[in-house]
Amino acid sequence: MENKEVNNATCYVAGKPVKGENTLEVRSPYDGRLVGAVALANAEDAKRAIDIAISDKVSLSKYERYAILDKARTLLVQRKQEFAATISNEAGLALHEALYETGRAHDVLFFAAMECLKDDGQIFSCDISPQGKARKIFTHRESLNLAVCITPFNHPLNQVLHKIAPAIAAGTPVILKPSEKTPLTAIKIVEVLYEAGLPHSMLSVLLGPTNEIAEPLIKDDRVDIVSFTGSVAVGKKIAATAGYKKVILELGGNDPIIIMEDADLDLAAYLAAEGSFRNSGQRCTAVKRILVHEQVKEHFLEKFLEVAKKYKAGDPLAADTKVGTVIDEASAIYLETVVKKAVAQGAKVLLGGKRTGALLEPTIIDEVPRDADMVVHESFGPLAPILTFKDIDDAIALSNSTAYGLSSGVVTNNMQYIMRFVKELKVGTVNVNEVPGYRIESSPFGGIKDSGLGIKEGVIEAIKCFTFVKTFSLPW
Repeated sequence: MENKEVNNATCYVAGKPVKGENTLEVRSPYDGRLVGAVALANAEDAKRAIDIAISDKVSLSKYERYAILDKARTLLVQRKQEFAATISNEAGLALHEALYETGRAHDVLFFAAMECLKDDGQIFSCDISPQGKARKIFTHRESLNLAVCITPFNHPLNQVLHKIAPAIAAGTPVILKPSEKTPLTAIKIVEVLYEAGLPHSMLSVLLGPTNEIAEPLIKDDRVDIVSFTGSVAVGKKIAATAGYKKVILELGGNDPIIIMEDADLDLAAYLAAEGSFRNSGQRCTAVKRILVHEQVKEHFLEKFLEVAKKYKAGDPLAADTKVGTVIDEASAIYLETVVKKAVAQGAKVLLGGKRTGALLEPTIIDEVPRDADMVVHESFGPLAPILTFKDIDDAIALSNSTAYGLSSGVVTNNMQYIMRFVKELKVGTVNVNEVPGYRIESSPFGGIKDSGLGIKEGVIEAIKCFTFVKTFSLPW
């Protein structure tokens, strides 16, 4: 399938198109062609979006929220090819990855809609202690005044919906600030939500200069919550400047897959390839470090090389491409540089490594030193660095040695090993015989250390974040 139309789009303030003088051009990372243009917003638009969200706040019933999200889900399914083409065009991701992302986005809308029909209210009897009374205390959730959601480029549809769908389910208005690198998909899903019946005052989407859009939105006292996914540096700056409000931060990862001496090596090779190369390696939960027990390293390498050769890099819109580009040429050059640095320290490139513009072949690097840049810091691309360890103590220490703590995968059938990894790995998720990133869209997700503040996302937890709990009591 090929779709090479130019997509002209605009920001929206409460459903009304922005008529800005400045325009953002969006170009394909693969061939540089113009794929779209966006009319940008300014500081006045940001102020107007906040004013309208606060002054025109609507109260939707749980069923009305459900109906809107479910209608949006239906529209997304009907237009999945169109969305997938937009994702591939602006992000450079392989078309099959873009289609997979539309499937995940469907699940976000599906689960968020279902949660609208549930109630997690609690009842506490007050006569259960000598100091108690014949009363009951009840809890229920109320929406926040306004949320600001800031999303990255690597999942231009799913990351957006992971923020705004739970907010809508909670009844909280949202101002979305998507990545300037992938704005077309974000704007397209906002338009779908308007079409599905969402009151326009509940959602705005703005792009523009940081000092005119992001900073004023983050600092405004009328904003109750800022939910951000992106880099550590920007996340920590947001935390320092947001003021007295909720802050949800998901700041990436340096996730290992740990292959023990008893591992099924066919499974390990498959998981290492899927974890390292899917989505061009541009996932916070991608495999960034392959930690292999020294006893099975050579046998694992044979199998891994065989599997990895099947991950063809090329034109994102070609049906047989498994790995598209990274987000831009500068990112590919950086990845190429950290590989060269590791080689200078003694590492060996066993497969790939060739770069053409923003297209970087899936690359396997063996004998990577433990202090190499590519494993100390997050390398956001299709790199598969291999390090060895001698025993489980060494594996745990090596896994925990970076500043990040998002997810991990462990390949073993030894229950004693499994229990130690679950208890001792300093991460938010431990997946056994699976890639670090495995989850469903409703399960809790998030990390610790430089990966986040330990506050979970995922549809159910995110809805909690976009609400507050009110209690009331009655004589009983």
